[in-house]
Amino acid sequence: MSIAAEVVTEAVIAEHRHGFRRRWYRTPSFVGGVSILGTMVLLAVLAPLVTRHDPTSQDLLHTLQGPTSSHWLGTDDLGRDVWSRLVYGARTDLRVAFLAVLFPFVIGTLVGLVSGFYGGWIDTVTNWLVNIVVAFPFYVLIIALVFALGSGTRNIYIAITIVGWVSYARIVRGEVIVAKRREYVLAARSAGLSDARILFRHLLPNVITQAIVFAMSDIVLDILAIVTLGYLGLGVQPPTADWGKMIADGQTFLTTHWELSTLPGIAVVITALGLSLLADGLADLLRPE
Repeated sequence: MSIAAEVVTEAVIAEHRHGFRRRWYRTPSFVGGVSILGTMVLLAVLAPLVTRHDPTSQDLLHTLQGPTSSHWLGTDDLGRDVWSRLVYGARTDLRVAFLAVLFPFVIGTLVGLVSGFYGGWIDTVTNWLVNIVVAFPFYVLIIALVFALGSGTRNIYIAITIVGWVSYARIVRGEVIVAKRREYVLAARSAGLSDARILFRHLLPNVITQAIVFAMSDIVLDILAIVTLGYLGLGVQPPTADWGKMIADGQTFLTTHWELSTLPGIAVVITALGLSLLADGLADLLRPE
């Protein structure tokens, strides 16, 4: 029976992988999302190669200049190169956003896996914690936690993890409740396999899909939260380049130098669009045919 369970599980995973390889290039949303997000990530990774100036270097003799051959997008009120700050801001915000998703993803997946599998008092406590967190608006709770903990990257990770894990726990828990009644799980239990092996070898590969798809959308929310915190002065601290801080700094000159706030805002929109398209594409690709 254990061999049969292993074969069924591996066959399901193999079919998903085969379908992914066969259909990804025929899924416009996936291709578009990968193209947009890949470009943003590539620019962020290659920031030292695609910029000419240090993003924190000030030149008070050349402030608020328009585009030139030296400063492609001009300079800000402190004479810093706008293009350099835009690219390095992508590096900062994307790194923080991806890491901020990773922690709640892992914690929420594990909690949902255990809660859905065992049920009982574990499930009751999990649902109680989830209901407490979801009772508050996401952004309000994030801002309140960062305000209480203090500004900075570390506290952003803590705040988003405290709030974000509940979504993954709910998704995985629901998938596990359905999956644990299927034949391959019942066969594995009948064969006497350990709970740990059933959870991580049989259930996890088959219930993780929806959590991965949601993670792509969740990164959008996290980027918006990080930019909002930066705008309020609670996020990534100066002199590190950050899109939210760039928007806030340029607001004073909005009528005369609108690009100082508009360009980082456009960067946020493009990144969010790429992630949204990627999430839609993954949902289509990972959905069984």
